[in-house]
Amino acid sequence: MCIISDQNAGSVGSTYTRWGKAECPANGTELVYSGLTAGSHYTHPGGASNYLCLTKTPLWNKFDDTEQGGALVYGAEYEIDYRSREYFFGREISDGDPPCAVCRTGRSSVVMIPGTYRCLDGWTLEYHGYLSADHYDHKSAATEFVCLDADPEVIPNSSSDNNGKLFYLSEVRCGSSSLCPPYINGRELTCVVCSR
Repeated sequence: MCIISDQNAGSVGSTYTRWGKAECPANGTELVYSGLTAGSHYTHPGGASNYLCLTKTPLWNKFDDTEQGGALVYGAEYEIDYRSREYFFGREISDGDPPCAVCRTGRSSVVMIPGTYRCLDGWTLEYHGYLSADHYDHKSAATEFVCLDADPEVIPNSSSDNNGKLFYLSEVRCGSSSLCPPYINGRELTCVVCSR
């Protein structure tokens, strides 16, 4: 999230990334750009842990087209394994590549709240979905938790199972007495992105 101040217009706003969608919500929020989701490969022990929303129109500075190594960036895909994709999303999305959208709202604060799909009183819903990250057993694939849209899109013709940066649904494990209740072991966590 980024706070934007347009000194010429006198307005303040915030940006956020909508994971799994190529457009922003129709609530006065504008599309900064529609992108391609990417990041470090799930098997690599190094690299960055965050997801990227890459522009669809890259511009290059100096470059060398031979593979050099270094920090490698791969496309992302949905890995919604061990569950009914039809139950959660109404269709099969596994191995499809997720789009992303960087959105700007005129509201100055944006927050992602894990564990709910509703905004607090006085906040505006940007979108809601499922808390997602890479698989817990991928030893070198630590990621941030992000909010994957509840109705994720798939980039057309992208279901080729190349892996790379992966999205799995997050679920509760009861190990701390303060977590359960109110949370329930095994349930998939929701999330919501709100602005004010």
